[in-house]
Amino acid sequence: MAKAHILVVEDEPDIVDVIRYNLEQEGFTVTAAATGEEAIEKAVDLHPNLILLDLMLPGMDGFDVCRTLKTEHETSSLPVIMITAKSEESDIITGLELGADDYVTKPFRPKVLVARVRNVLRRYSLPPHKESDSKRFANLFIDPVRFVVKVDDASLPLTATEFHILNFLANRPGWVFTRSQIIDAIKGSDYPVTDRSVDVQIVGLRKKLSSAGRMIETVRGIGYRFKDE
Repeated sequence: MAKAHILVVEDEPDIVDVIRYNLEQEGFTVTAAATGEEAIEKAVDLHPNLILLDLMLPGMDGFDVCRTLKTEHETSSLPVIMITAKSEESDIITGLELGADDYVTKPFRPKVLVARVRNVLRRYSLPPHKESDSKRFANLFIDPVRFVVKVDDASLPLTATEFHILNFLANRPGWVFTRSQIIDAIKGSDYPVTDRSVDVQIVGLRKKLSSAGRMIETVRGIGYRFKDE
C-alpha cells in the first residue's frame, strides 16, 4: 500500500502541495492534475491506485469527472475519494451514487485524509470471497443466493439493506469496517447514504436477529464487526 500511486485532482496549488507532502511522507507516489480533462487523461494513461478528486474544478466539474471515470471501461474500477467544500448531504449522496468511494470535506486535517486513503486502498485489496457460499455461525444461518437468514431455524423478514449489511459483515468475521466502508459495500437504490442511517439499520438488524444480534459488535469510534461465536 505504501507504494500506491495517487492522482490528486485539484486546481489550487497550495492545497495540492499540502496533499502531496503528506502523502509522500507516508510513502505514496503522487501525480497532480488541475482540470477535469487533464484528470481523465492521466487516469487513462497512468491508471493510478486511487484518485483524490476535488468537485469544484474549472470547466468540467468533479461530478462530471467521476461520472466519466466510472462509465469508461479503462477507469471504472479506479477508487475515487471526493475532496469538496460542499458538505451538503445532497452533494455527498450525488458523488457516492456516481461511484465515489468516500468523501472528505474542506478544510480537512491531513492525517484524516491519509487515513481515508489507506481505508479505501485496504478495502480494494481485501481477499475475494464467494458470495454464493452459505454460512452458519452458532444459531445463525445465511444463504446469500436465496436471500435467506435463519436464527434457530426460523426465517427472518429482513429488508434488502439489512440482509446486505449482515452478509457483508459475516463474510469477514473479525474485520472492523467503518460506516463509510459499509455504505460503499451495500449501497443501492433503496439505501439512504449517511453514516447515521447505518446505525439505524444496525439497530433494526440486531433486534430482528434476537439472540444472534450480539454477533454484530460496535467498535467505538470506528464502526462495526461481525464476531463469529
